[in-house]
Amino acid sequence: MIEASVSKALTQWERDFLGRGSVEVKTDILRNMIVVLLKGVMTPAEKLLSKEKDSMLSIKKIRSDMIEAGLPELKSMIHESTSFQVVSFHTDISTKTGERLMVFMLDGNLEESLTSKN
Repeated sequence: MIEASVSKALTQWERDFLGRGSVEVKTDILRNMIVVLLKGVMTPAEKLLSKEKDSMLSIKKIRSDMIEAGLPELKSMIHESTSFQVVSFHTDISTKTGERLMVFMLDGNLEESLTSKN
């Protein structure tokens, strides 16, 4: 249920903050991590430009900077969904597949807290 909540909130955040959402989002909880795979995040223009190395690196940098600019909102969103604080955040985009991977490191073991409640 938390995975679905994070996926939905992240998709809405993308639409509101970045101007468009991904095509597909999959969220998994693993120990103290929330791992999110977003598919279809690149625009057609970015896909075309990414065929050249310099442009590919520029796309990665700009996309990373955009995500970092919205990081306070992302951290708040994760806290609201999990009651855990985000202690670190990692992300990268594949210019070959158009997928983005986000990893939120939490201040506690979310997976363990969920299994102990059942």
